[in-house]
Amino acid sequence: MECRKCYLDLVLIPLSLLLHISYHIWLWYQVRYHPLRTAIGIHSAARRFWVLSVVKENEKKNILAVQTFRNTIMGATLMASTCAVLCSGLAALVTTVERSPLAPSTTLQYVSVLLAFLFAFLCFSLSVKLINQVCFLINTPTMDSEFTCDVLEKAYMFQLLGSRVFYAALTLLLWIFGSVFVFSASVAVVCLLLSLDVVHEGRRRRKDGSEVGGDQMKVDDEKGTVV
Repeated sequence: MECRKCYLDLVLIPLSLLLHISYHIWLWYQVRYHPLRTAIGIHSAARRFWVLSVVKENEKKNILAVQTFRNTIMGATLMASTCAVLCSGLAALVTTVERSPLAPSTTLQYVSVLLAFLFAFLCFSLSVKLINQVCFLINTPTMDSEFTCDVLEKAYMFQLLGSRVFYAALTLLLWIFGSVFVFSASVAVVCLLLSLDVVHEGRRRRKDGSEVGGDQMKVDDEKGTVV
């Protein structure tokens, strides 16, 4: 029984991680070369247009910009706090059983999940830091708006990276109950992310029936963004 469990761990855990990595490599390729086919690319274009409109009418929209960033910071702070709480819980769990040495496989489980949550916490912290910088940049008339857009995109990139690592860490957390649960949860999470990340043809149309990505929106092949 123990040999069968070790065999499943050696097969299903790497497969679960490979599934997450392969999906996000494919997603990066789609965002890089076909941004309008993904929700991430469309949201990136919308944020750039929004920043340019705020900079253009700064006197009218400066308060709106700060309130919008405040909501974003609150979301990133909530996720960072959740990661910190989960890390503390894992550390407390390990501490309670320190008198009875853990098996190497159990130690690997706890360390893997703990490192994943710590990395997600780092990503969310960097996202909050960059968004705070954008709050100052967007209200500075002499600042280049493209630089402001780039800083904002970095902030959302870290937030996206942190959330994806957080989802992967949640699946790894099920390793305590067995590797089969990890693999099943990974398949479910990737299928859910696929349905959220990919924008189908019918959903790329505007309310007036025109197609998003026509003459008004062009893809910058160098940056992989929409201009």
